[in-house]
Amino acid sequence: MEVSKIEVITSMNKLTGLKSALSKLGVTGMTVIQAIGCGVQKGTYEYEPEQNPEMELLPKQYIMVVVENDKVDKVIDIIKKELYTGHIGDGKIFISPISNIVRVRTGEEGMDALK
Repeated sequence: MEVSKIEVITSMNKLTGLKSALSKLGVTGMTVIQAIGCGVQKGTYEYEPEQNPEMELLPKQYIMVVVENDKVDKVIDIIKKELYTGHIGDGKIFISPISNIVRVRTGEEGMDALK
C-alpha cells in the first residue's frame, strides 16, 4: 500500500478554496478540526513589534487527508497555493507514511478501505 497522510495546521479562513481545489484533483476525503495553537512566533501577530514572552494560543484549523503517494506532491502544491498569504499564520504541512487502513464497518484493509 502506497499512501501518505497529509496534515495541515493553518488559520481559519482558507478552507473553502482549499476544499474546492482538492476536490478538483480527486481527493475524496478530508477531516477538519477546529483547534487552538501557535507556532514558532508563539502566537505573536504580525503587526506586534515584539514576540510574546509566553505562548498565545490562536484559533487554527487542523486538516487531514490521506492520498496515494503519487498524488502527494500535487496535493502539497495545491495546499501551498491555496493557503499562501505571505503573512504569519499561513501554516505548516506534515507528511507521514501510512502502514495500513481499516474500514471498521466492513473490515476491508489497505486501498480497499479507501475506495
